[in-house]
Amino acid sequence: MSVHNQEIAERLRAIRELSELTPEELAERMGMDAAEYKKCEAAQVEIPISVLYDVSNTLGVSITELLTGEQAKLHTFSVVRAGKGVSVERSQAYKYADLAYNFIDRKVSPFLVTIAPSEDDEPYHLNVHSGQEYHYCLEGSFKIHLAGKEITIREGDSLYFDSGNPHGMKAVGGKPARVLVVVI
Repeated sequence: MSVHNQEIAERLRAIRELSELTPEELAERMGMDAAEYKKCEAAQVEIPISVLYDVSNTLGVSITELLTGEQAKLHTFSVVRAGKGVSVERSQAYKYADLAYNFIDRKVSPFLVTIAPSEDDEPYHLNVHSGQEYHYCLEGSFKIHLAGKEITIREGDSLYFDSGNPHGMKAVGGKPARVLVVVI
């Protein structure tokens, strides 16, 4: 596991402990299996962004704080220059860049997601978390497995859905896909 993943895991544990919750209590509040949550805190797995999002919502901390250990500071506006978003490499399949990491009390979380190409027979890594999502395909194309269906999204297409439905993405066509993802 990466050093960054270990640092995030340590922050998860510390913030949970400050909230005076056991791992089992937090996992239950998030609707997650306690054993899977414990693996996240122990840095035994790459921590899915969906887990970070649910911890953020459940404990009232920002994604920025979980990712960087720092609090967002900007109130009026936030400019994130090209290539300067806080990077989150949650797996080999996805790379996330948080595009509003430095804005405090934000209502949505915009990410630039790069989806690595994969084989058609490769299984989807499914996520489930609270909230809703908007996806706009900037480059390439991808398939999303959503609520038991497989939908192809091409450059210029968009999708809006309830994140409580199991969902996962795979780039198609042998090239990466770049997607603006807004988690609400």
